[in-house]
Amino acid sequence: MRTTPFIADRAALAARILDVAHLTGDFVLRSGATAGEYFDKYQFESRPDLLREIARAMVPLIPAETEVLAGLELGGVPVATALSLQTSLPVTFVRKQAKTYGTCRIAEGVDLDGRRVTVVEDVVTSGGQILLSVQDLRDAGAHVEEALCVIDREAGGAEALTEISVQLSPLFRADELRAAAGV
Repeated sequence: MRTTPFIADRAALAARILDVAHLTGDFVLRSGATAGEYFDKYQFESRPDLLREIARAMVPLIPAETEVLAGLELGGVPVATALSLQTSLPVTFVRKQAKTYGTCRIAEGVDLDGRRVTVVEDVVTSGGQILLSVQDLRDAGAHVEEALCVIDREAGGAEALTEISVQLSPLFRADELRAAAGV
């Protein structure tokens, strides 16, 4: 397992993310599970200064052999774009379903055939969307063995991805995020 990157003030970044994005209550997650807490990714993705800081912190997680970043619809797109701006790696945008008009592609952007692609997501719970998207990307000829995320909720996503030979590298695990911020 890859270690988390060095961040000058990791606790401060965790506290900022938690402050703007951590909600408590009753929430239904994409996986269908219910949770008493929710990480509202749009709250950290919609703040350019925070998204830039997150992207800078995630750069060391990108495998050296990566040729293309693949941002998953919808929350992975701003994170992948921010990473692309930090690294100059090209980016592709992966739809949940191929559109039925125009190019009819599942992934929009640079050609993926034969290229090493790293998937980028915002928050991972069960890993369900990454599992589906990795298959779509592999069907398009991409070599996918790595996925990055801002927050791993530690609800089985990393283990599910291991079953399809994909390693998940989070910037923060949920417990680490809460601990670093003193929650």
